Amino acid sequence: MRKNIGKRCTANRDLCSSSQDPQPFRMGDCSVPQPRSGVQHASGKHYEEEEEDALPDSDALPDSDDEVDLDKPRPIQIVLAHEDDHNFELDEAALEKILLQEHIKDLNIVVVSVAGAFRKGKSFLLDFMLRYMYNRTSPCWIGGNTEPLTGFTWRGGCERETTGIQIWSEVFVIDKPNGTKVAVLLMDTQGAFDSQSTIKDCATVFALSTMTSSVQVYNLSQNIQEDDLQHLQLFTEYGRLAMEEIYQKPFQTLMFLIRDWSYPYEHAYGLEGGRKFLEKRLQVKQNQHEELQNVRKHIHSCFSNLGCFLLPHPGLKVATNPNFDGRLNDIDEDFKNELRNLIPLLLAPENLVEKEISGSKVTCRDLVEYFKAYIKIYQGEELPHPKSMLQATAEANNLAAVAGAKDLYSKGMEQVCGGDKPYIAPSDLERKHQDCRESAIRQFRSVKKMGGEEFCRRYQEQLEVEIDEIYANFVKHNDGKNIFYAARTPATLFAVMFAMYITSGLTGFLGMNSIATLCNLVLGMALISFCTWAYVKYSGEFREVGTAIDQIAEAIWEQVLKPMSDNLMEDHMRQSVKNSIKASLGEQVSHHARLKTD
Repeated sequence: MRKNIGKRCTANRDLCSSSQDPQPFRMGDCSVPQPRSGVQHASGKHYEEEEEDALPDSDALPDSDDEVDLDKPRPIQIVLAHEDDHNFELDEAALEKILLQEHIKDLNIVVVSVAGAFRKGKSFLLDFMLRYMYNRTSPCWIGGNTEPLTGFTWRGGCERETTGIQIWSEVFVIDKPNGTKVAVLLMDTQGAFDSQSTIKDCATVFALSTMTSSVQVYNLSQNIQEDDLQHLQLFTEYGRLAMEEIYQKPFQTLMFLIRDWSYPYEHAYGLEGGRKFLEKRLQVKQNQHEELQNVRKHIHSCFSNLGCFLLPHPGLKVATNPNFDGRLNDIDEDFKNELRNLIPLLLAPENLVEKEISGSKVTCRDLVEYFKAYIKIYQGEELPHPKSMLQATAEANNLAAVAGAKDLYSKGMEQVCGGDKPYIAPSDLERKHQDCRESAIRQFRSVKKMGGEEFCRRYQEQLEVEIDEIYANFVKHNDGKNIFYAARTPATLFAVMFAMYITSGLTGFLGMNSIATLCNLVLGMALISFCTWAYVKYSGEFREVGTAIDQIAEAIWEQVLKPMSDNLMEDHMRQSVKNSIKASLGEQVSHHARLKTD
């Protein structure tokens, strides 16, 4: 069974018991760690380490349905990644069992998270953090030369290991120099930009870990490149969107951790070299492009504290040996020396950063509720989906082409039926619409666009729909210039009043008083509507009332008056045709009669 990372070094016992900060030492000074008498964890229990390892096999991750066993510290997955639908689920039971233990639930919490691209050593780094947390009072906390590295699952190779978000099942209770107790939680995250994750997946994991952590370690390789900053801008903005009220900087501490730093002659390893390097990278200059300035301003506006640490390469054995298991013998001395500086910088009691949201300290109990609230937001459809740079550029490219084609169509139609143009026959307007529509679509197709034919076809369909909507507005505008169309509402109301007046008089004469009263009522309403409509058109006030009267008049015209007038016109035309036929036949008969007489 693997050795427990909680075992302590026996060298220099007096120094270990009297000092909290690790002191400079050489690896040869450390012997193989000896068993501890006991380690106190969040449940308040002590577990003996003489016969039984405190850490189980790191490959044995519990399933979400398994009960979380807190007697054996191990990584517990609290955010589950579903690859089939690219969605995330919170294991509330596991999170509550860890954070709602009686001894810690009301303590302020410190959450240290490591995030970044996949296969860059995030879990490897967290396991050294675990060694420090279990042996923080010892100068030999980093462990023995031949001791394998255990804790969060990690391995060599090019395929991803961690999915979703994992936390260490043991929450460490630490006494700060001011006498207060805090709970320290270590968090591991799914690596970004692997072959199975979308941009939304990467943004969700990074945003969730940043929103819930007090210290976010942004794990990068070799340098801070511009795309690293752009991705950070995207991910933090995705997190900021999910936070309802932001009165100050939404996130706390961001530590850029540059792995495999190869330029110590320009900026020395460690925190001071990293500070100078980060200042140079995030500096906003007047001659910079606006896009580059905005990225840097955004990062400064999101985090209360920014830092950077330059870490050397751990050595060729670490990178190329498939059997490497974390033994210090295989790691370069420069890497180990800087690691001794980095880990206490993050986790020493005097350096711990308590989690705050909107200026208020967050307890373990509070963090459970924040996790639940945030995961619901990302499971819903309230937030826009982040996109890849190609997709975002292709969308902008196609939208610009759509806007240009719509502008061409609108200008062509304005020349025919614009504001100062006279009324045009509907058939001529339809013909002009078809010509302008074809010209606009031709222009859209002629513009060079990104995204491929299938992608661009969706935007062409969108263009056609929007052109039809614009045409409908031009038709209404043109109809408004028709004096008969403009007079349709008053003419309809007059027709209703006249019909009701005649009907009321006839029914009253015949003794049908109830019908006459109803007709008088409709007559009065039509008169009031006409007066109101006239006032609206004159004053421009109460436009909604005028629109409603127009719609009612339109309905009466279309459903009653127009069919009646059409029927009357049809009957009149039919009668006229009959009369003309009869007259023609009569004339022919009389003509034949005259011929016979002659």
